Amino acid sequence: MIKPAGAWILAVLVSSYVALCMAGSMPPLTTHPVDLTTKPPMKLSVESSVEPSVKGSVEDEKHHHAHSMTMTMTMTMNSDGIVMNTNRQDLPWGCESISQDFEFDVRAGRGYAKNIPGMVFGMSQHEYNVVPCSRIAVTFTNEDEVRHQWMVHGLPNYLYPTGMFHLEAMGGKSVSGMFIVPPDHQTYLIHCDMAQHMEKGMKGQLKVGKGSGDLWSIPKVSDTYRRSDYLPEFTSTIMSLLALTVFFVTLYVSRRKG
Repeated sequence: MIKPAGAWILAVLVSSYVALCMAGSMPPLTTHPVDLTTKPPMKLSVESSVEPSVKGSVEDEKHHHAHSMTMTMTMTMNSDGIVMNTNRQDLPWGCESISQDFEFDVRAGRGYAKNIPGMVFGMSQHEYNVVPCSRIAVTFTNEDEVRHQWMVHGLPNYLYPTGMFHLEAMGGKSVSGMFIVPPDHQTYLIHCDMAQHMEKGMKGQLKVGKGSGDLWSIPKVSDTYRRSDYLPEFTSTIMSLLALTVFFVTLYVSRRKG
């Protein structure tokens, strides 16, 4: 049994030995400046296989197996910005081929909000119309000094992880990416996710085919506030008819009295 004094001495010796080992095995820390402009872009990817579960004929199973794919979440990052989930060739389910190619050159900055009351930021284009199963190439240029984003939400998760296509440009920089839309007639939200940027004008919509209606508060496209659900769209027509009815009834009664 080790006495307290001996235990204390043993602990000091062990601690000293460990400290000397660590000091001898660890090289001195040095810092080196990082030049992002000369280094290649950083690319990250996460893959997982996605295959639909189909119960039906052999032909149906073959068709859906042909559309099975490996979902890859990609992110390219450099001094210009970030591109996430770009997709050049993987087709959404229901698309046999790429129907058409579209190219959009989108510019963002305070200058595009000058003629929109209450807005601080804006984009050169707030609405985009494409056909189902089309491939869309976007070049996003940021004319401000702060970061801006051009994000599409609601895309199929099996092809675009988190259902999102994402472009983010640093101040004065441009980034480019590409994605393919599904065959459904749908309206997708486009916005900048930086704090208060969407509320101050960085909002748009992507209409595939006929779309599924206009999103609310799209600058230069739709009303700033959502219409109250308890009032039907033809409320103004009903009120006009009631006003005309009251007018003619009042006119008829006055003539009868005269």
